[in-house]
Amino acid sequence: MTVSPESIKAAAEIIAGEVVRTPIVRSGPLSDSLGSEVFVKLETLQRTGPFKDRGALVKLKAVARDGSKGVIAISAGNHAQGVAYHAQRLGLPATIVMPKGTPFTKVVRTRDFGAHVILEGESVSDAKPFADKIASEEGLVFVHPYDDPDIVSGQGTIGMEILRQIPQPPDAIYVAVGGGGLIGGIAAYVKSLWPDVQVIGVEPHDAAAMTLSLEAGERIRLPQVGLFADGVAVRQ
Repeated sequence: MTVSPESIKAAAEIIAGEVVRTPIVRSGPLSDSLGSEVFVKLETLQRTGPFKDRGALVKLKAVARDGSKGVIAISAGNHAQGVAYHAQRLGLPATIVMPKGTPFTKVVRTRDFGAHVILEGESVSDAKPFADKIASEEGLVFVHPYDDPDIVSGQGTIGMEILRQIPQPPDAIYVAVGGGGLIGGIAAYVKSLWPDVQVIGVEPHDAAAMTLSLEAGERIRLPQVGLFADGVAVRQ
């Protein structure tokens, strides 16, 4: 999979005017408590709540151009809502397979965006074989939550915006890590222009697939994950 500053710039053009170019604001409490200047990028202002709107729209526009019968995705909630919302906007039928432990509010919101929701498995990873079977039987395009160049390029537009919104390079950018699509996209853009900026991933102790994989030098699949931070509860 190749994601570059050029693919991220192309993604920014694709989603321009259709997702929120979110502001960056200084957090007074965090800055005071840490003794540093801390700024937060407000991706919660996206239509569905998280940053997932970005990558989902880039991917779904590509699918729509190919004349697909519809799409299917797996998600614990955030990716589900992004895919469901933009599929509805683009007139694409969407099926979302969600783990059985997905918070009820996220299931309802996904259905409210017009998607057909199926609850299957104990985690996002567990739901993948079931979603693959449906995709094959019904001729649907699988929209991966993170392991897809269109998705990663879309998420990388956040890094592009950060560079344009602040006057000088920060010491570090902290990014939540689930499957790695967000941090991969941000790092691909930021590091190309500001190589000295640290891009630091943050993940739960009970869903530390990225940390363990980097330590092992290969992708590690966790036997189980905690669901308190369900949006980043990824086994591999």
